[in-house]
Amino acid sequence: MNLQGIVAVSGKPGLWRALAQNKTGYILESLDAQKTKLVANLSTAKLAALHEITIFGLDDDIKLIDVFERMKTSSGVPDNKADGKKLRDFFREISPDHDEEKVYASDMKKIINWYQILKDLPLFSEQDPATAAPVAEGVPVAEEVAKPVEATAKAEEAAPAKPKAKKTAAKKA
Repeated sequence: MNLQGIVAVSGKPGLWRALAQNKTGYILESLDAQKTKLVANLSTAKLAALHEITIFGLDDDIKLIDVFERMKTSSGVPDNKADGKKLRDFFREISPDHDEEKVYASDMKKIINWYQILKDLPLFSEQDPATAAPVAEGVPVAEEVAKPVEATAKAEEAAPAKPKAKKTAAKKA
């Protein structure tokens, strides 16, 4: 499952794909049918990368990717609007070692909602590039989001400069 570049934005419903990075934040595109674009300012918006999210476990935290993998193999995923008891039973089935006191029904609804968004996308069945190929030494994962920005900047530098308009000074009478 390849969740690189997929983020959740606080205060915004759904999931977003990070397209590029600028000085103040990220340019995001929604994963729904509208493909809405959003510029998320890092000083005001909180972004959470899905491949880094964990849920509370009894011993260790459980990666969201592992929960999604178990949901993929489970018999039936309940609707995210189901009652808390049904959601809790489902989470006991797919993740029996989650901490029931710290994982709330709202968290479970959000995870199921994210699963419903992601399950039909091709990236959901792709292999994670971090586990498929060894990561180059000295290259942090965060730089992979910035690569499209660098390519755009290089393309702009290579493009010929536009001629500047001549300034005319008005003569005083």
